[in-house]
Amino acid sequence: MVKCPRCGYENSPNAVYCDNCAYLLSDSEGNKINMVKRESSWNMGIGKKIVMVLGIIVIGYLLFSAVYNISQPSEQESLNVITDDGSHLQASSYPFDAKIAYNGSWYAEMGDPNYLVKESGEGKGQYTLDCAAWERVSIDAQKQDYGEGELKVQLIRNGEVVAENSTTDPNGRVVINYNY
Repeated sequence: MVKCPRCGYENSPNAVYCDNCAYLLSDSEGNKINMVKRESSWNMGIGKKIVMVLGIIVIGYLLFSAVYNISQPSEQESLNVITDDGSHLQASSYPFDAKIAYNGSWYAEMGDPNYLVKESGEGKGQYTLDCAAWERVSIDAQKQDYGEGELKVQLIRNGEVVAENSTTDPNGRVVINYNY
């Protein structure tokens, strides 16, 4: 038996290459090559090397996942949390308010264009819009009593008016589309 100097595998006496790692055991004339096994090299088979590389990849993936999950905001940090009685536990990341003023009855649809909140009222009203993840806010308000007064709508973000529109038409309708 011929022991491979690279991996230590016991090969048959007439083997030219190691059956485990394909290391050259004899030269072209059949003379055995005597080499000193290096202690600092990768003296392992291909299968062990593949398992080691896959293990490193899996550990890297797990570390990346842990860091990613730690860096993400919790559900309560990124959304408005509203209790059953309607009180806010925490403000949203993008707090918007809609302010409607009219000396008569009105109807409005407000919020995300795909999820509008419907409100109706008389006189003035201010409504907090839950829009933490929206890219666009829409307000569509209309007079319900065909009155002559001014229907005024404001979109407020963090206490500042970012969009405003009004009408005095008896069939008045006010639309605000705000992209941020």
